[in-house]
Amino acid sequence: MLKTASRPLTVRDYRQLPEGPPYYQLVEGDLYMAPSPDRLHQDILGNLHFILRSHLEKRPSGSVHLSPSDVQLTDLNVYQPDLYYVSRARRGILTEQGAQGAPDLVVEILSPKTAKLDSGVKREIYARSGVEEMWVVDPAARKVSVYRFADAVATPVGTYGVKQKFESPLFPGLKIELSRVFEP
Repeated sequence: MLKTASRPLTVRDYRQLPEGPPYYQLVEGDLYMAPSPDRLHQDILGNLHFILRSHLEKRPSGSVHLSPSDVQLTDLNVYQPDLYYVSRARRGILTEQGAQGAPDLVVEILSPKTAKLDSGVKREIYARSGVEEMWVVDPAARKVSVYRFADAVATPVGTYGVKQKFESPLFPGLKIELSRVFEP
C-alpha cells in the first residue's frame, strides 16, 4: 500500500483528488492507495451485499452501500469501507458522495495489503466516530469477527467460522450463514 505524507491532509485536500481508479482513503491525515481487491474479496462482498439487500427488501429499515463510496468521519478521516449500512434513523448522513458521519455498520474485508490498517487504526476511528457495529471478514481464515462498539472496542463480541451463523441487532430476523458468504 502506498502512503504519502508531508503534512496532515484534510477532507478538503482529499476532495481535490481526481476520481478513481485508483481509489484512496484518508486515514488520520495520511493518504493511502491500494490496488484493486482480488476476485475472492469481490465474491464475498457481492454475497454479503445480496444477503443484506434481500433482507432489507423484506424488512426495509435502511440502505446498504458498496465501495467505492466515501464515508467522511472527521476532517482527517475519509474511508471507503467495503460495505456499509445506514439505518432510516441516520439517513440524514447520506450525501451524493456517500456518507458524512458514522454509518450504523461497516464491513471491511481483509486483504494482505490492507489488513493491518483495516483492523487497526481504522477500527479505532470507527469506534470513536460513532459506528455501532463492524464486521471484519478474513477470507484466508474464512471467518468473521463482529465488533459492537458500545460493548467493547478491543475485542470482538464474536468470531464465527464458515460453518456457523450469526445475527446482528441491526437486522432483526436475519441469520447470516457464513457458508453463503464465503461461497465463490
